[in-house]
Amino acid sequence: MKKAVLSMMLVLTVALSGIGCAKKPAANTDLGNESTAPGTTEGTQADAAEEKGNEAVQIRILATSDMHGKFVPYDYALNEESMSGSVAQVATAVKELRNENTLVVDVGDVIQDNSADLFIEDEIHPMILAMNRVGYDVCVTGNHEYNYGMDTLKRILSQNHAKILTGNVFDQEGKAIADPYTVIEKGGVKIGLIGMVTPNITKWDSVNLQGCTVTNPVDETKKAIDELEGKVDLLIAVEHMGEDNEYDVPDSGVTDLAEKCPELDVILAAHEHKLVEGKLINNVLVVENKNSAQTMAQIDIILEKDENGNYQVTDRDSKSIEISGYEPEAELMAELEPYDKRAKEVANTVIGRLEGGDLAPENEIPGIPQAAIEDTAMLDLINQVQMYYTDADVSAAALFNEDSNLRARDIKKSDVSLIYKYTNTLYKLRMTGKQLRTYMEWSAEYYNTYMDGDLTVSFNPDIRMFNYDMFAGVNYEINVSEEPGSRIENLTKKDGTPVLDDDVFIVAVNNYRAGTQLLNYGTVYQEGEVLPELLEMDVKGNIGGVRELIADYIVNVKNGVLVPEVDHNWKITGNTWNEEDHNKAVELVKEGKISIPMSDDQRTPNVKSVTVEDLKK
Repeated sequence: MKKAVLSMMLVLTVALSGIGCAKKPAANTDLGNESTAPGTTEGTQADAAEEKGNEAVQIRILATSDMHGKFVPYDYALNEESMSGSVAQVATAVKELRNENTLVVDVGDVIQDNSADLFIEDEIHPMILAMNRVGYDVCVTGNHEYNYGMDTLKRILSQNHAKILTGNVFDQEGKAIADPYTVIEKGGVKIGLIGMVTPNITKWDSVNLQGCTVTNPVDETKKAIDELEGKVDLLIAVEHMGEDNEYDVPDSGVTDLAEKCPELDVILAAHEHKLVEGKLINNVLVVENKNSAQTMAQIDIILEKDENGNYQVTDRDSKSIEISGYEPEAELMAELEPYDKRAKEVANTVIGRLEGGDLAPENEIPGIPQAAIEDTAMLDLINQVQMYYTDADVSAAALFNEDSNLRARDIKKSDVSLIYKYTNTLYKLRMTGKQLRTYMEWSAEYYNTYMDGDLTVSFNPDIRMFNYDMFAGVNYEINVSEEPGSRIENLTKKDGTPVLDDDVFIVAVNNYRAGTQLLNYGTVYQEGEVLPELLEMDVKGNIGGVRELIADYIVNVKNGVLVPEVDHNWKITGNTWNEEDHNKAVELVKEGKISIPMSDDQRTPNVKSVTVEDLKK
């Protein structure tokens, strides 16, 4: 595919792309963090085609991703209105911004979260209904579309009026679940759109993908590009992958894609829930949206005919549209009202009462989640539930949100989502004492190594909170002064007996942990080691996943009355700071004189310890 040489290039663009002679123009993107509010689209490259004359065509792409069940502006877990974004608001934004040469695209993760699982068996899912009314042209599957099994996935995909793309997933019969690409013509311009999903779905949903084949998305994209050679004027990759590779899996991030497929004009990324308004990677324009329909990407592309009458890309522009500034589309809201009413009724159903205090204590230090540095009634409850329904010896569970908690009050069904966000199911494994210790050491990597002068415990910025498990059924200490792999100390059974390598335990975990880390090589266990044994998956699946089991436990085991219970079976050691200095650090943080930093992507809190040196500043 031929690309025009850019006649004029901004200094900023040169710096970003590192090109001296470009095959296609660099993007004129706003690379800051400010997003565009409604009604501010004029004066940009959106008008450039008209200025360039009749031979120029402007193609507009409006893209969403990771909308996670937000069909109306309501958060059913919090049980409150949430105008930060929704498909109903996206509908209004698309109406305002759409022109005759516009494509509307979604990059996956549609039918999970925000009580979306309530509607899985409906004739049409409210997310799909809403997206059909918006008029999406192309959609790609996200990793969470595979949470409910292939049969459910295929049925829900069939409800969608958009062209579905996913060229790297093949079912048990070897048939691709969707086409790898499509060609759509707008304004005489032939646009090739290529769609793939992260290959790591085999880690997260291995059971749901049994018998299926998931191939390399970059390789499949290359094949599609070759097939489209000479047939299209514009190449757009729609790929449910983040910017960077996950789990060190090559080609699982769009950086690798851009480096290996420079023919692409634009990559619509997803999955990481971070805002990328416009970033040049190997002179390919990459954009990504925030989650829960908070933003929508607008990409305007100018093409002009060369001397041979072929369209060439001459300009690209991108920006992020803040969806919070749009009112929901009234007709769509009316159509979605029955679903909204149903979800609210479920959310408001009282299932019990918490008495005697909250499940998680207040943070000693603002910005450092207390539930991640000490045993709490909240994690003990989750582990109690998992052990009760599996009859396990040991259970492991993670904190999904740094502010997760249940307050002392009536417990509504929606409240369970406040302590257990995801639709995980419960798995039952058998593992040895050695395997258990290895698993616990892997989990303890979440903490940064304590250094002399540190006054707080901090977290590894490269590890997500949901990958740090806390264990019940055993007693243990985590010595954070030791290096990762040598931190678990004084590991005993509940009766105080030391855990030996050849001891055997029944262990309860969720399906994500089992399928992603424990039943596959490469993360916790390495090739040559014996893996834990899967005894049962989707335990008590007739009731539901872990969230539903927690609700059932409150109702039928605790008879509707929950009291905070903490057994303090684990603690952090090795943090031998001076207590007076620690207390001073706490006060300075509370006064706002010292800040607790987050990771660059804002997904991991408390990534650096407060130190004695900070007290001197």
